[in-house]
Amino acid sequence: MLANTAGGDRRAFESLYAATSAKLFGVILRILLERGEAEDVLQEVYTIVWRKAAEFDASRASPITWMVTIARNRSIDRLRARGSRPVVQLDEAHDVRDDSPGADEAIDAGRAATAIQAALAKLDPRHAAAIRSAYFEGLTYEALAERDGVPVGTLKSWVRRGLIRMRGAMAA
Repeated sequence: MLANTAGGDRRAFESLYAATSAKLFGVILRILLERGEAEDVLQEVYTIVWRKAAEFDASRASPITWMVTIARNRSIDRLRARGSRPVVQLDEAHDVRDDSPGADEAIDAGRAATAIQAALAKLDPRHAAAIRSAYFEGLTYEALAERDGVPVGTLKSWVRRGLIRMRGAMAA
């Protein structure tokens, strides 16, 4: 059947599938544990068998051994591609917790960000840049002072005065 499949015989391929798919599916399912993913890999395996049937070497392995090797390797590749991502069965989906913020929290965060940007826009550009760099980029006062060519104490004063002005603007 495999030799005829190599010649493009679709009926031989159908017979090969009927004779071997249960065994290959079992091998794949044992590795992946998830039925839907195993079905996808089984399809990939038979696509490879169809394309590479002519490369099969009977002196190296039996046809089923060759196909099981392909199935095993594709399954392991799928596991590696999955990485550490956990797989949850669909029936268990109601138990999966969604820690992402709700719509009301996202709206509040958007409003707060807009208010902060508006308050920053009202500041002296040097003060606003220092606050952005310190709080959004995580730069130290020393690094900012060196970058802007000012003493550290001056930079700290800019940030402090800027924050006080921002607090007043956001409270209003």
